[in-house]
Amino acid sequence: MANLARNLVATAAAHPERPAVRLDGMTLTYAQLGDLAARAAAYLRVLGVRPGDRVGLMLPNELSFPVLYYGILRAGAVVVPMNPLLRGREVEHLVHDSGMTVLLVHAGVVETAADGRVGGARVVVLRASDQLLLDDVATFEPVPLEERDESDTAVILYTSGTTGVPKGAELTHRNLDLNCRASNDLAGLVPGDVVMGCLPLFHAFGQSVSMNASIAAGGLLTLVQRFDPELVLDVVVRDGVTVFHGVPTMYTAMLGRGPGGRDVSSLRLCVSGGASLPGEILRGFRDAFGAQILEGYGLSETSPTATFNRTDAARVGSIGTPIPGVELDLVDEHGAAVPDGEVGEIVIRGHNLMKGYWGRPEETAAAIRGGWFHTGDLGRRDADGFYYVVDRLKELIIRGGFNVYPREIEEVLYEHPDVLEAAVVGVAHPTLGEEVAAVVVLKPGATVAEPEVREFVRERVAPYKYPRAVHFVAELPKGATGKILKRELQVPVTAGEL
Repeated sequence: MANLARNLVATAAAHPERPAVRLDGMTLTYAQLGDLAARAAAYLRVLGVRPGDRVGLMLPNELSFPVLYYGILRAGAVVVPMNPLLRGREVEHLVHDSGMTVLLVHAGVVETAADGRVGGARVVVLRASDQLLLDDVATFEPVPLEERDESDTAVILYTSGTTGVPKGAELTHRNLDLNCRASNDLAGLVPGDVVMGCLPLFHAFGQSVSMNASIAAGGLLTLVQRFDPELVLDVVVRDGVTVFHGVPTMYTAMLGRGPGGRDVSSLRLCVSGGASLPGEILRGFRDAFGAQILEGYGLSETSPTATFNRTDAARVGSIGTPIPGVELDLVDEHGAAVPDGEVGEIVIRGHNLMKGYWGRPEETAAAIRGGWFHTGDLGRRDADGFYYVVDRLKELIIRGGFNVYPREIEEVLYEHPDVLEAAVVGVAHPTLGEEVAAVVVLKPGATVAEPEVREFVRERVAPYKYPRAVHFVAELPKGATGKILKRELQVPVTAGEL
């Protein structure tokens, strides 16, 4: 028998007075967090939640999130984390698709909380103040932890929907427990470490690698509700943050500000995931902040971590090697393995692999073939077993029969001294099929022109690869984690201009 919530029970017993989670000036110790989670389970029982029921959790980063998350697990139910920025029709899809019975909603989500029900789910509007909500939960008597089988679903994580309607990845108690323990081992997390929680806790990265891993290790998770580089750096100093988890755009923003005279020497390790980290950003951040960034790789369907660089064996530009108990390979369009150095689709199998997509057996069978999950990401492997993400299979640009990998061109753009952020996409072309276009955000005060940027790239790549069009914007569209959303890019270029 197993339940992911047992990690909190164990840590609360071993380190009751150690701080567990902090937001602004409010801190919960492990004893308090464990007790409140047990009372939250009782609260859910009163709402009619039973083992196996799906419970939606629609909250920003606040102390109530881990309380309710572990309370749902303690009650034997399944957590369905949801972005509080979702609109009505998106919420309705997740409620209907998961069959959730209760949806816990932050008071600020007015549209969702307009009436008492969404589909078949009872909507419970939570108190806007963390303190008020925790006071409410504290009025219930704690209930014992409901045991579950390790193969039972603990969390349903809905994918971003970049390839269609969002699908729910079923992650088991074993999936999530082994994944957070692997994260701890690889990062060397120990009691007393302070983990920065600026990633959304409803997202796979922030939830598993930050929250679950920190709680299993006995660390302090210090939260911010919205990423702001100045605020985050102030919190690093205030709380002595030792481990920072972020996505590339966060490191780009922090590097753009620099430490600003702050003493950030507490930082010993930074972890990057969610998208490929440009080598120039990694090296620049290391030099400016004195902290090593280790890049990893994973997806919602893999709990999420699948690969990681090691502190004593890291390579710039690489996503590292598979974590213990997980295998990776590269295959061609026919499913045959490709040799080292060649590009193929990344496939994964191991203890981190989801049970499947909730209620979607056909899509599960299409994604998991012969025990291997097909990621849709293109990669290569060097002779030492290190993997490199080349690009998304669906983002590959085929220009006149030649493959152009957007990430390669983005890496070159980041080398330009005036470029802050960049995204490369393909645009339709009447004779070549696709043409390469770049969307660029310049650093403050920079006035470089399009021809100069285009020429900068042309001098560094093969003739068919450089972007014929460079479009400047004030900012790139980003998702909740800060990941650049290429599907939302508007490239005002016509075929006649290329």
